[in-house]
Amino acid sequence: MEIDTQFLLTIGGILMLGLVVSALARRLYIPRVTLLLLLGVAIGNGIPENFSKHFEILAEVTLLIVGFLLGGRLTRATLKASVGDVMWISVCAALLAAALVSVGLICLGVSKEMAIILGCIAAATDPAAVYDVVFESKIKGGFSSRLLSIVALDDVWALLLFSVGLSVVSVLNGMSEGSAFIVLATKEIGGGVILGILIGLPAAYLTGRIKPGQPILTEALSIVFICGGLANWLGVSYLIASMVMGAVISNLAKHHEYPFCAIEGIQWPFLIIFFVLAGESLELSFLPEIGLIGCVFILCRVAGKYLGARIGSQISRASAPIQNWMGIALLPQAGVSIGMALVAANQFPDQRQVLLSVIIATTVLFEIIGPIFTRIALKHALDLE
Repeated sequence: MEIDTQFLLTIGGILMLGLVVSALARRLYIPRVTLLLLLGVAIGNGIPENFSKHFEILAEVTLLIVGFLLGGRLTRATLKASVGDVMWISVCAALLAAALVSVGLICLGVSKEMAIILGCIAAATDPAAVYDVVFESKIKGGFSSRLLSIVALDDVWALLLFSVGLSVVSVLNGMSEGSAFIVLATKEIGGGVILGILIGLPAAYLTGRIKPGQPILTEALSIVFICGGLANWLGVSYLIASMVMGAVISNLAKHHEYPFCAIEGIQWPFLIIFFVLAGESLELSFLPEIGLIGCVFILCRVAGKYLGARIGSQISRASAPIQNWMGIALLPQAGVSIGMALVAANQFPDQRQVLLSVIIATTVLFEIIGPIFTRIALKHALDLE
């Protein structure tokens, strides 16, 4: 009984604090994501262990919902109007961030293997933080629409770059199974796409029949959870699978007025718990350890995201606000980066300490300040549109 009481009080307390933080964020003009993360950092070990140990599953559920909603933005009309912008910007921002970080670290004297791995990890962006800043700001327009579409594709390019990077490093180290990472990445990404299509096709037809025009909450949650469960069972990317599923439903469910209205109503409680627990899990003690390597990583990643997005915007002849501000909006970095760092650390244990120290420490900084820059970019882009 004591454990149940503690668990329920923790949920209630975090949600109540989330309401206070949301109100405070509106007054301070600071993204609530940043304040929630700082709240989690401030709480530290104050969250009971029996609650925080469930962080992984809560994070997965939250990212499934975010992926589903991001996929819902990838409609034919949206893609037709911005497919050139989205593809060029997302690819260029990912590639240049990876390239500049790798080159910068090599020039600093870091081994080529470590520099390549860190560069590939730098390509990733946190979709949950970006989505919440856009959702909270209620800013609609060409810039915010393209930003969400770019973030939806970002993890795909990051995973591909990471798998190629690990293969290159394996070859440099003389390991025989270098190509295995490309095979695994192909399975993870391609399998996620196939799973999303297989669930999305029947869901597009079957949902929204009980309550004509709109799927009820039970329908929306059931397909999201089934998608996540099957993705884990099959060993494919649940984030990509949920995004593809959302895109399939949004494009094929002609009888829907808006297929995502039900699940949008419950996303915020999950996001509150997710970001508070993410903040609680961040180790500020890592910050002093990053040294010059971490500083170069941060500066080169910022430069890579900004210049890459700008080059992609110029190639696709995007508007001036997109050219000037899109790269700034892509700075948040979180779970995907840490996940890739853990995979690389297990593969190259002799580099484990440096690798994890740099990624965890820079994630702390980017996850706290990144949403602030995303908000600034949204505001300035709106003023110019």
